Amino acid sequence: QVQLVESGGGLVQAGGSLRLSCTASGRTFTSYVMGWFRQAPGKEREFVAGISRNGLSTTYTDSVKGRFTISRDNTKNTVWLQMNGLQPEDTAVYYCNLGRSLSTIPTINNDYWGQGTQVTVSS
Repeated sequence: QVQLVESGGGLVQAGGSLRLSCTASGRTFTSYVMGWFRQAPGKEREFVAGISRNGLSTTYTDSVKGRFTISRDNTKNTVWLQMNGLQPEDTAVYYCNLGRSLSTIPTINNDYWGQGTQVTVSS
């Protein structure tokens, strides 16, 4: 069984930055594509960004392109989400998860969701 632990959230003013971390344990990290997702109050969870096993390919939802950057370090079993230019609409609980391919990670739904980390952006 894999365990995912997110951290790094907080309260930031519009235009600010945060760096989220997700550490995985329990299975071979390099076997999986990793993704970040978020869920705002009253809304469904949505895909934010994904990264390939070797970290060379990434994909983003349109609303974060140019502002967010996903990266990973397979030696640390960790994936990060660098968020710049944060806006109030980025306020959400952010989660990481794992999958088998970049094409399917946006719609992944399994039992590996962690507790998430809250990001709040004030205007």
